[in-house]
Amino acid sequence: MSVIAVLAPDGVPGPHLTTPGMVFGAASRDHPGVEYEVRLCAAPGFRVVPSPDPVRVSPPWGPEGLAGADVVLITGHPDHHGEPSASLQSALRAAAGRGTRVAAVGTGVLTLAATGLLDGRRATTGWRHTAELAARHPRIQVDPLGTVVEDGSFLTAAGMFGGLDVCLHILRSDHGARMAGETARELITPLQRDADRVQDTIEREITDSAGLEPTLRWLETRLDRAVALPDIAAHARTSTSSLTRRFRTHTGHTPLQYLLHARISEAQRLLRETGIPVEQIAARTGFTSPAVLRRHFRALTGTTPRAYRQAHRGERAQGERE
Repeated sequence: MSVIAVLAPDGVPGPHLTTPGMVFGAASRDHPGVEYEVRLCAAPGFRVVPSPDPVRVSPPWGPEGLAGADVVLITGHPDHHGEPSASLQSALRAAAGRGTRVAAVGTGVLTLAATGLLDGRRATTGWRHTAELAARHPRIQVDPLGTVVEDGSFLTAAGMFGGLDVCLHILRSDHGARMAGETARELITPLQRDADRVQDTIEREITDSAGLEPTLRWLETRLDRAVALPDIAAHARTSTSSLTRRFRTHTGHTPLQYLLHARISEAQRLLRETGIPVEQIAARTGFTSPAVLRRHFRALTGTTPRAYRQAHRGERAQGERE
């Protein structure tokens, strides 16, 4: 049996508590031989609030529930600006030291980052907090896109839908993509009655993901233009939801994330190969201003356009001398 210890700081959003139980419970119920135990563990300072607004929960475990867990999952919480208690940091470091996988979603990533365990690693959080994560923990390589980032035994994500992506990622790592997909479909029921037909269509789209190539090429010719998700779906002749699913399968990104990466890649090429001012590069790659280009460039590459250009000029000059 695999043990998932959900570490709940004070003020945890309700979906962050319920989602792990739903995902791993569904997998255990529907697949013989698959067994998960989800432990709800209260972090130091957790309070049961009698008000009708928050979800009133009395976690049966404290930090001691992390011992023996296969995965520790840190939920989001509103008090992420403060420093976690010494006992909580010690418990998380001890879990990581035992080889336990440690996951964090949303603002829970800042709690994990405070332990130093993410230093030198890639990580992400919700888009509202990526700048804060980067400023407070400069040794972390912050991915601004919010999709699941796995680096060694650590998983981080934006925390949308209560960390559903992280839970499915763990399930996929443990038991394969097919089971994770079946569990996802169990939890997110198609509206169409003919579920078998819907599943066949999904599998056919995934198998035929190479059919996105014309749309990828089309996007790369329009990096300087405003392109919205419906525009991309219209070119691919599909719905926006199907388009997003196919893009994730084929590229690992949503359509707009892919477009952002393509724009930054073109900006890098122009910085390396030309002397065009950054202002013109921003216009050629679809950014509304040089400041917006700089912000996204730093977020995705860890440096500024100017520093990137100077570094590559130095490499080129060194190569010419040799």
